[in-house]
Amino acid sequence: MKEQEIRVELPLEILLFPLGALFALWVTLKLGRRFFLPREPVQRNMEPDWAIPTLDSQAGGHSFFHQWDPRIKLTALIFFMFCAASLHNLPWALAALLLSALSIPAARIHLHRPLSRLRAMVPFLAMFLVVMPLTVPQKGGDLIVTFSHLTFLQFNGRGFQLALLICVKASAIALLMEPMVATAPFPKTVQALARLKVPLMVCQMILLAHRYIFVFQHEAQRMRKGMRARGFRKRTSLETLRTLGNFLGMLLVRGFDRTTRVHEAMLARGYTGAFPQKIHFQARPGDWIKGLFWVAAGLGLLMADRWVEWPLFS
Repeated sequence: MKEQEIRVELPLEILLFPLGALFALWVTLKLGRRFFLPREPVQRNMEPDWAIPTLDSQAGGHSFFHQWDPRIKLTALIFFMFCAASLHNLPWALAALLLSALSIPAARIHLHRPLSRLRAMVPFLAMFLVVMPLTVPQKGGDLIVTFSHLTFLQFNGRGFQLALLICVKASAIALLMEPMVATAPFPKTVQALARLKVPLMVCQMILLAHRYIFVFQHEAQRMRKGMRARGFRKRTSLETLRTLGNFLGMLLVRGFDRTTRVHEAMLARGYTGAFPQKIHFQARPGDWIKGLFWVAAGLGLLMADRWVEWPLFS
């Protein structure tokens, strides 16, 4: 006998409660970020040095992650990320999120950086929470929620659970990126990738892209300020499209010229297709223990996800 869907009709006014809860959560995060999180130190009256990227600005600390061999750290944390992405049950995904969240204070990283990363992901993840409950095909046993006067909208509880699972797993992986990358100098991380047999050309592309993307960003900001000083304002018109096209073309030309000058300067300094590797790695027993911990955590979550059943989330 085919199992039927469970249909529940609710009054339209009940939608005010989740909307109010989301608004209260947004206000709480705003106020908490402003009053309870310490601000990063800012050097006033100084022009920012665009030649120094900020991804590894936390590399000078001392923590569980800072003293970890980058080769083992990359391997173990990437393995844990793949295990977290393979989870099928929400409770174990929440456990992975908890481990990732605990890694932030363990790495002694300022909270503004992982929170900024999550804030950038919110609009994209919010689409899953809105679209998937409305588009997931209905199956037997699904909880279908409708609202009075809006019966054409049928919210599938299983779709919302899947969307929430995706959001939790994405947040767990995003939170773990900061301890993995920001706790060691970026050139050292790239050389660790090269020692892990990542193609040398790929490693050089990553290093140069990270090195100069901030320079091109500064160049684009300077051009944008110049356009605004000359009276340019974005409008829905062909003139705006023409101006933006000229802006992108000029940015491309300036970027090509700067790339040519940088390549010539590298050749003049003896560049032969590979950067000199002056960093020596030495794995200690503690590094292997840390790696085994994260590998065991990933395998444990994966096996528990496959073998332990949650009737409420199945």
